[in-house]
Amino acid sequence: MQNKSIMVILTLGFALFAMFFGAGNLILPPYIGLLAKDNWVEAILGFTTSGIIAPFLGIIAVLKSGDSFTDLGKRVNLKLALVLATIIMLCIGPIVAIPRTGATTFEVGVLPLMPDASPIWSSIIFFAIVLVLSISPSKIVDIIGSYLTPLLLILLATLVVVGILNPAVIPQSSNIGASQDFAMAFQEGYQTMDVLASVIFAGIIISAARQKGFVNLKERTNIVLKSGLLAMGCLLFIYGGLIYLGATTDYQFTETSSRTQLLLHISTSVIGEYGTLAISVSMALACLTTAIALTCAVGTFFAELTNNKFGYAEAVISCTLVSALFSINSVDDIINYAGSILGFVYPITFALVIYVVLFGNKITQKLPYVVALLITTFISAFRVLAHFNIATTEINYYKEFIPLGSHNLEWVIPSFIGFIITYFITKNSSKKFVTT
Repeated sequence: MQNKSIMVILTLGFALFAMFFGAGNLILPPYIGLLAKDNWVEAILGFTTSGIIAPFLGIIAVLKSGDSFTDLGKRVNLKLALVLATIIMLCIGPIVAIPRTGATTFEVGVLPLMPDASPIWSSIIFFAIVLVLSISPSKIVDIIGSYLTPLLLILLATLVVVGILNPAVIPQSSNIGASQDFAMAFQEGYQTMDVLASVIFAGIIISAARQKGFVNLKERTNIVLKSGLLAMGCLLFIYGGLIYLGATTDYQFTETSSRTQLLLHISTSVIGEYGTLAISVSMALACLTTAIALTCAVGTFFAELTNNKFGYAEAVISCTLVSALFSINSVDDIINYAGSILGFVYPITFALVIYVVLFGNKITQKLPYVVALLITTFISAFRVLAHFNIATTEINYYKEFIPLGSHNLEWVIPSFIGFIITYFITKNSSKKFVTT
């Protein structure tokens, strides 16, 4: 039984790592390191907070609530939860995350090896593979965890270790303070979308653990948590290494440069002539595993949401078609238009996760959670306005007076105050959720 548990933890942990580690997770850290320079440690801490710790808390929040995001949403309001879940699925699905996997595969995995390749044909081939492997989701965790992820980890670990042992240059002095580099890296962590994905992926991993014979709640929870810790440990090693490589690169980033060009330069500098091939294969594997997992999640969600009136197969086909269309955009274009969307939905999901993890067992009234999320939504909406240069001066002026505003966490204190005040007002309310 012990050997079985270890193998299941390895399989599920590697699968979860591969699900999280997609396009943004590979191209963002080097760019963060490049910007942070000698503040690369603070940058790692910032990116780790929003890109590793927060997603792990998302898994814990789902475990504390039940088996899926719907169970987590019941702690607030089922209808509101379904609206939020739909927005999340569109973000981590055909609007942002999945198209970015296809675009990144083309720019990093295909174009360096075939300079004359067409993004349209690359998108068609990539999403045809995704469709074939996603149409039957029963074996997806085993395929990803047992075969694809080990190869991906070996390639990435080689790049990171060789790069750390042979840095191109000594990190230069940062032009801004360490706290600002922390905030920058924290904000960039939103682009991974891993908090959004974590509340969905948790259900996939929980279901996989049950299918492997861990039907007892305590055993299943233990397996999922250990798998999550393994995945997060792998992410920390890769993220930290890539940020350091970005801080020690000699690449001169200009207005015409892209994040993918930076990554390709680093891989070539570190590994030499095989660097391009190694990073191309790594990117293809990372993007493929994430795209498959996300497509399966989208298909399952919309099939359940519509009571199979819009079936799993139809949802998967629709998802791949829309994703293929959006993926023709460049990676930087997708990152740019995703910024405003993620700046809105990410804090809301993050807030739900934090409050359930911290207070879910003790505070069972629904209203405190609703108020906290509404306050977070209100504040996040102003960030979207600022992203589109609407009332930017006024918003930045008031942001300076809100605690943690300089760290892009201006929603934390107001939502917490609203949560606590509402809790004391509604202590004796009968409108409570049922804890598991």
